[in-house]
Amino acid sequence: MANAVVSFSDHTVSLVALVSDQIRNGQYVMGFGFNSIGRYGQSGILRERMIPRILSADSESLLNENGHQFDAAAIAQTAMQNEKPGGHGDRASALGALELAVWDLNAKLADEPAYVTIAKAFGRNPEFHATPVYAAGGYYYPDDSIAGLRNELEGYRKMGFDGLKMKVGGASLDEDLGRIEVGLEVAGDGKLLAVDANGRFEKKAAFAFADAIAPLDLRWLEEPGDPLDYQLNRELTEAYSGAIATGENLFSRADAHNLIRFGGMRQGKDIFQMDAGLSYGLTEYAGMIATLEAEGFHRTQCYPHGGHLINLHIAVGLELGGCEAYPGVFQPFGGYPAACKIEQGLVWPTDAPGFGLEQKDELREDLQLLRDNM
Repeated sequence: MANAVVSFSDHTVSLVALVSDQIRNGQYVMGFGFNSIGRYGQSGILRERMIPRILSADSESLLNENGHQFDAAAIAQTAMQNEKPGGHGDRASALGALELAVWDLNAKLADEPAYVTIAKAFGRNPEFHATPVYAAGGYYYPDDSIAGLRNELEGYRKMGFDGLKMKVGGASLDEDLGRIEVGLEVAGDGKLLAVDANGRFEKKAAFAFADAIAPLDLRWLEEPGDPLDYQLNRELTEAYSGAIATGENLFSRADAHNLIRFGGMRQGKDIFQMDAGLSYGLTEYAGMIATLEAEGFHRTQCYPHGGHLINLHIAVGLELGGCEAYPGVFQPFGGYPAACKIEQGLVWPTDAPGFGLEQKDELREDLQLLRDNM
């Protein structure tokens, strides 16, 4: 499958296991994390730079104050020793995979779901609740057909998803408008359908597309242009009455701050999609949210990119606006296990310790493979 810019046929994932010396039910307690799916893995950065730095560090320096859990921020800082500032590329998602494994491990050591651990760490309410969710799909396939697109989107609705997101920019404007028409028929309301161009459009094409969809009153237009072209984003927000969503390809607090300062993002309207798995982990991601709030934006404008269990727990724990799901693509990492209740556009996490990745039948084999190789 492909979006408007890349094919995913040869993409890989970095899956990290963090092994503690604690034994439960006859096994060492392990934390699992992975970088954001739909990208490439970073095994070289992890194995050659980051993991050796952590393993050579003084053990006490990696623990929190009570010594019963690991300090995610300290581990991230240790992993980034001797790295120059800026250049937030693949190393950001390499550390993201590793740092997120710390949160999974800490939650398991506390015998609680990760959203509880996350909420308590950042001064939020750790109570169990649902969060809004939408199903992301509608990619381009070699045998692409309108019937196939309709079947895919209708399948998501049957699963309990109200909101849908589909790809645009990989076909002509007329063809994409025909595909959007199918999406609208399935969703039933423009406010339940978002479209994602994955940064495909130059300025002229971006404005032409925005003008064409403006009467449809869609939920949002995502990444119409290059994610670092803040001027184009600002000009679009000034001309397009609908919401703009962006941020999944911004990997640091400084990037997010620049988007706020120069990108024209509107308080209470536009959507921020930064992703902890791409952004050095949850510590940096929480810093991004703090930066947004300091500038008058609200955390409910945040819908992290990713479509998997880890970001579900982050969205619930940090009380964000919601999250996306990949129920039909990027398997076995995308989507949620059957134990997660999805109903009327809401999703509930389970009470499994940690992120609950072990509850995904398709993913359990990969996790066990890491266990067996320890």
